[in-house]
Amino acid sequence: MEHEHSILYAPFNALWHKLTPYAWDVPDHVIMALLVLVISCVVFPIMSRRISRDNPSTFQQFLELTVSGLKGMLNDIIGHGGEQHLYIIGAFAVFIFIGNIFGLFFFLQPPTSNVNTTFAMSITAFLYYNWQGIKAQGLLHYLAHFGGPVWWLAPLMFIIEMIGNFARILSLAMRLFGNIFGEHAAAGVFMGMLPFVLPWPMMGLGIFGAFLQTFVFIMLNMVYISGATATEEH
Repeated sequence: MEHEHSILYAPFNALWHKLTPYAWDVPDHVIMALLVLVISCVVFPIMSRRISRDNPSTFQQFLELTVSGLKGMLNDIIGHGGEQHLYIIGAFAVFIFIGNIFGLFFFLQPPTSNVNTTFAMSITAFLYYNWQGIKAQGLLHYLAHFGGPVWWLAPLMFIIEMIGNFARILSLAMRLFGNIFGEHAAAGVFMGMLPFVLPWPMMGLGIFGAFLQTFVFIMLNMVYISGATATEEH
């Protein structure tokens, strides 16, 4: 069955209250997000010290292939110079994938199954691609492109386009939250019913779902960056 809290929730908050006795409990999704950060800060620096040009490990080859694929996608979707967005797209990919993988372990909770986490990421993505659009086109020209090509429809189109632009926050957040929360809840129910039959197939499905949701999130962000930084004349 699905657990309400991860195994780290109680000990983390016990330590937290010893340090700050009047503080509120730290939410479980925040603890899980910090765990993703700790894993990333430990694993990647260690792996970077083992990089070898002459005899690359299997994990190094996998990382190189992944980074190369992301660069190719960025250049194909955004165009020339798309590689400059690799860092934030890569950060989204690593955080979402590792966070989603937590759902495979009964003693952890995926931070992406909490709407606060997904909204934090969607707001970050929203601010980033709009800021890149302003940098690329200038504030006035960037705002003008929301008006569309027909000047007499510009006031109406501006309102519609701005609503659609802000709706992306909701779309990105709820899509990721709904899928991960649903997968985690369903896996918990089925594994509770048939714990010795379904774990391995469900883990395979969970890994595929983690990859798919990561891909969808970063792909949409690439499209949004591409649309924001395009320098078309209206």
